Amino acid sequence: MTLPHDRYCDEIAHQVGLLRAVVTSGADLSATVPTCPDWSLEQLVRHTGGALRWVELMVRTRAQEEIPEEEVPLADGPDEKGDPAALDAWLAETGEMLVDALRKAGPDAKVWGWAGILNAGFWARRMTHEITIHRADATLAAGLPYEVAPDIAADAIDEWLEIVEWAQRTLPDDPAKELRRPGSSLHLHATDDTPEVNAEWFVDLDEDVIAWRRGHEKATVALRGRLTAVLLGFYRRLSLDSPELEVVGERELLEFWLERATFG
Repeated sequence: MTLPHDRYCDEIAHQVGLLRAVVTSGADLSATVPTCPDWSLEQLVRHTGGALRWVELMVRTRAQEEIPEEEVPLADGPDEKGDPAALDAWLAETGEMLVDALRKAGPDAKVWGWAGILNAGFWARRMTHEITIHRADATLAAGLPYEVAPDIAADAIDEWLEIVEWAQRTLPDDPAKELRRPGSSLHLHATDDTPEVNAEWFVDLDEDVIAWRRGHEKATVALRGRLTAVLLGFYRRLSLDSPELEVVGERELLEFWLERATFG
């Protein structure tokens, strides 16, 4: 079950503001991002903002097919390199443009989407979690604390499981096709008090396509921790060896999953 369209729009605006705060925090923009080692912090921010601008153009024009990224105005960011003020201003404008386009479109406006969900609502949700996770990359690279609202963190895990399902059904060469492990299952368990969300998941690997549901069930392996930590661990942004996480059961199975569930 997805969140309301306006909730996603609000969160995109919030996450853009938090990412801007990283950019202007005095962090070294040339530093390598540990969770995305092919990028510097500045390159990560430009990638994220470029993705938001790409989606803004598609939603605003109601594109019925994919728009090439090279056709998106200012997708690469400001001309000035290593300038936090210029990067901040570009990000601010980017966030305002996207949120405005999404609000005007509404969730049901017809727009091309790569997962077969052809509406603006797909992009509101997708960009919420795109920036939420890349903001984690940026925040961790800058050595700053990171938290996510419980409803957003839980929905990000839901969406990730849906993407794995989609990849298994439609992408014959994707590593997710290898995720079948008869008789095996995963359990994600948020240990903090999150009464507003049911922050537990059971994932069955018995068939060619995963089956999953919210709830507390015994599994082959469990990943436990605060919801934000479970989110980061499940997205491969936090090591399983982190003191914030506990692995109970067959760790190899969880590693097997993380190696093959690689989107994002």
